[in-house]
Amino acid sequence: MNLLLQVCFSFLKIGAFSFGGGYAVLSFIQREVVDGHGWINPADFVNIVAIAEMTPGPIAVNSSTFVGYNLFGIGGGIICSLCTLLIPFCLSLLVSIYFSKFKDSPALKNALSGIRPAVIGLIAASCLSVAKISITSVYSLLFFGVALFMVWRCKINPIITLATCGGLGALFYGVILPVLRA
Repeated sequence: MNLLLQVCFSFLKIGAFSFGGGYAVLSFIQREVVDGHGWINPADFVNIVAIAEMTPGPIAVNSSTFVGYNLFGIGGGIICSLCTLLIPFCLSLLVSIYFSKFKDSPALKNALSGIRPAVIGLIAASCLSVAKISITSVYSLLFFGVALFMVWRCKINPIITLATCGGLGALFYGVILPVLRA
């Protein structure tokens, strides 16, 4: 199959199964673009997640844009992004039309009661997968702990947390660690 068609089909699948948002589908994206096809390496995948945290838009769209651009240039980035958005757009349109009719349905409420915890499980699996790639030393574990403490315990804005950890990372890895190793 033509590579562009393979990539488009993968992002159509990713878009179709993005229930719960990008974090819930993160492990699926990783299996498709890193493990399954090898279009990008694990480090680039973690970079996509980091970039997605700094830019507006879902992780799936940022991933499709990045992979499409890396493989085919600007046009590929646009095509892959559109493939990711096509099915969710159509499904959202259908749901918005029919949701008011079925919002009180016990069957729908029961289905959503099962789906919501499953989405949390998918997000946790994605977090563990990204952690295996990102936490490579006691220092990176320390940065993870600082970020977790700042956001969860101190309720500091995630953007401020990212900027703080970025600044501390530049200082630590660029100045302090080289001095300690010298």
